[in-house]
Amino acid sequence: MLGNAKTITLQAAQKMAAAGEAEARKNNWNVAIAILDAGANLIVFQKMDDTQLGSIDVAIGKARTAVNFKRPTKAIEDLIAGGRPGFLALEGVTPLQGGLPVIVDGKLIGAVGVSGVLSTQDEQVAQAAINVLG
Repeated sequence: MLGNAKTITLQAAQKMAAAGEAEARKNNWNVAIAILDAGANLIVFQKMDDTQLGSIDVAIGKARTAVNFKRPTKAIEDLIAGGRPGFLALEGVTPLQGGLPVIVDGKLIGAVGVSGVLSTQDEQVAQAAINVLG
């Protein structure tokens, strides 16, 4: 599923989105799922029926933040909550849990961002999407 240069292929991104959707459906959650490459470019996006429209930009923003900072968006959220509000001034930062970087052999190859339910649940769906890469 991963390309020879360890990139997220379209096929891999589609399987990741399907795995995230399956996790969301199992829990009766409606979410938006964004899968990006290492350059923060959108590969696959899907919004489940009845997901709030605001979750579209939030899911993409979470994934972009995870790529740009090479860490889960929860880490940025925690920095801000811990007294570093300066991160809020950075353009393009979505400091809400639910964005996870995809790292293979120590190299960032993309990210998953999910929005639509509680942030911890968004991250659970994102992790399910990453787990399919096994």
